[in-house]
Amino acid sequence: MRHSTRRRFAVVTTVTAAALALSACAGTTSTTPAGGDEDFEPITDISLQLQWLPQTQFAGYYVAQEMGYFEDEGFDNVEILPSGGDIIPQDALAAGDVDFAVAWVPKVLGTIESSGVELTDIAQVFQRSGTTQVSWKGDGITSVGDFEGKRIGSWGFGNEWEIFAAMAADGVDSSTVSITTQDFSMNALLDGDVDAAQAMTYNELAQVLEVVNPDTGELYTLDDLDVVSYEDTEGAMLQDAIWADTQRLEEDPAYADAAVRFLKAVTKGWLYARDNVEESADLVWDVASNAEAAFPVGPVHQLWQLNEVNKLIWTDAPFGTVEQDKWDQTVDGALAAVNQDGMNLITAEPPASAFSNEYIEKALAELEDEGVSVDGGYTPIDVTLTEGGQ
Repeated sequence: MRHSTRRRFAVVTTVTAAALALSACAGTTSTTPAGGDEDFEPITDISLQLQWLPQTQFAGYYVAQEMGYFEDEGFDNVEILPSGGDIIPQDALAAGDVDFAVAWVPKVLGTIESSGVELTDIAQVFQRSGTTQVSWKGDGITSVGDFEGKRIGSWGFGNEWEIFAAMAADGVDSSTVSITTQDFSMNALLDGDVDAAQAMTYNELAQVLEVVNPDTGELYTLDDLDVVSYEDTEGAMLQDAIWADTQRLEEDPAYADAAVRFLKAVTKGWLYARDNVEESADLVWDVASNAEAAFPVGPVHQLWQLNEVNKLIWTDAPFGTVEQDKWDQTVDGALAAVNQDGMNLITAEPPASAFSNEYIEKALAELEDEGVSVDGGYTPIDVTLTEGGQ
């Protein structure tokens, strides 16, 4: 018998101080844009639009800000703007409201085709997909092929396209699946409103594991669940990437230079978050605790999240670079994806300008010259979840 157990979040009220010491070499401000030798006035104020509220999914950006890495690269002010779903990052970038944006690749590909904007992925931060579909053990949903006739939860907002890409690759007719809108918790699964809920490895999956199973009096465990990982399917798509304005990159040498310096600072931020997981999670918890709006998860949840995020970032690929095969798989999935209404995400290949490794490669080369090594993978830590992630 399935018990309805609604996840009850605690309100963030406490502040955890993070005492961090500067650990990376200071960079130098370049006045030469990528691929050019013109003189210009360097940009010193920039803005970054995130795709969600403050959490360790974005630890590298907050660490770079708090540790002074942006100042090291010649920026006087860097504004990191969260979104609670009310702001679409790529739209804010295309409108000129921000200088850079973090967004999933398939979402931006859809925007590029539908609106004709020109945006460039200048750093592919997440190299792996973190999306899963989570169901209760014994309910018979152990693969994408089992979605037929089931209520499959999704947040919408473009997050559903990976589901449709995976179904297309597996030969599942999307019209036979009931895509059910869920909120950004796991209440839909806990209350039995969906058969399988969409969940990120670094966020919603942990939300289930932070709830007490009424049958045992203990927290749910992975043994209670079946987890379909989209990374293990042909529908896996590239996710968190840093996007820039294509025309500005091509026409404004100061902006191209700022992109390289920005990526240098961000790389150092993610390096620190890799090598100092607990301190970095505390830092972001501090930021979230003092933010005007933040999703109410606790410090243990933030630590779990950063541990899982690091697994998605640090692979065999050089940090932030777009691997052609992963890009092609994402594009192929976007072309094949057909939603329950028969609509496609995209109908044609994106322009060649949709991604460029030029800027991240220049950033990595400059860091290497400055003695900052980006080599090495990530060794996961053990995180013991607690009720509510507190």
